[in-house]
Amino acid sequence: MKLAIIQQGPKYNNLTESIELLKSILMEVSKEAVDLVVFGESWLCGYPAWLDYCPEVCYWNHPPVKAAWKNMFENSLELNGEEFKQIQKLIKDVNINVVLGANEVIKKGKGNGSLFNAVFTFNRNGDILNHHRKLMPTYTEKLVHATGDGHGLNAVDLDFGRIGSLICWEHWMPLTRQAMHDQGEDLHIALWPFVKEMHVIASRQYAFEGRCHVVSVGQLMTIADTPEGLELPKHLVKSDPNDLVLKGGSCIIGPDGQFILKPQQNEQAIIYNELKLGEGRGENMNLSVSGHYQRPDVFDLSINKKRYF
Repeated sequence: MKLAIIQQGPKYNNLTESIELLKSILMEVSKEAVDLVVFGESWLCGYPAWLDYCPEVCYWNHPPVKAAWKNMFENSLELNGEEFKQIQKLIKDVNINVVLGANEVIKKGKGNGSLFNAVFTFNRNGDILNHHRKLMPTYTEKLVHATGDGHGLNAVDLDFGRIGSLICWEHWMPLTRQAMHDQGEDLHIALWPFVKEMHVIASRQYAFEGRCHVVSVGQLMTIADTPEGLELPKHLVKSDPNDLVLKGGSCIIGPDGQFILKPQQNEQAIIYNELKLGEGRGENMNLSVSGHYQRPDVFDLSINKKRYF
C-alpha cells in the first residue's frame, strides 16, 4: 500500500481555509495513486501548542485565553455538520482512505459546549469507519478538551489491511494499548503534535509490542500561528515569527521496532512511502500480546465502549 503523511499545519483556527487546504492536499496526493493519507493531532483546525509556551494561560477567568478557546470552538469540526459532509465528499471524489485528527465540537444536544481531541477514519467512499475521542487530555490540554470515551477503541478493515489509531499520550496508557492490540492491527497511526524523542520511543514501543507497522505523524506550527491576544514568552518575542514551535518529526516503524523512515524534522512536506504490511507477520512468533504471550487465566480486561455524547 502507498501512504502519504501530511507534515504541515492547517490554517490555524480557520475552518473554511483549512478545508480548502485539505482539498488542495487531497487533490495533490490523488495524483500519486495513494491508498491512505494521514493528518496529525487536531489538524483541523490546529493543535493548541500555545498552552505549553504562552505564560498566564492557566490564570482563572483570563480573557485572552477565553477568547482563544472561543475561536477554537467556532472553528472546530462538528460531527455530521455542513463542513463534515463537505470533507466526506472531498474524500469520495479523490477515492482515498483518510485518517484525520481534529478538534471536534458539540454545539447542540447532550455534551454541547465541549471540545474533543478526535480522530476520524474514513474509507474511500467518505464513510466514517471509526470515530475516536482522546480518552484523557494530556496535562495542559485539560484546559480546552473534554475527556473522551472507549467507543472508538477499534481497528477497522480497509482495502489494504486492518488499521487503528491513537492520539498522543494514549500511547503511554498500557490498557489502552492492549485494547488496540486485541483488535489485530496491521497498521497503527500514532497522532502527535510534534514527534519529539519520547514520542518516538512510544511509537517504537507500540510497534514492537503490537507487532504492527506504526506511522507516527507530526505537524508544523510557527510562532505566528499563536492566537492573537496571547502573550509570548520572552525568548519567542525576539524570534522570527516563522520559526517553528511544532517541528514535525514524522516517522515510520516496522513490526520489529526498527525505523523504516527516520524522524523528519523542520520540513514542510508530503511524505510518501510504500509499505508491505504482511511482511512482519513472522514477528508474532516470539511475541503476541493478544495470543500466546497473553495469560487470560491471570488477566481479564473489560472495556466500556459506550458513547456518552
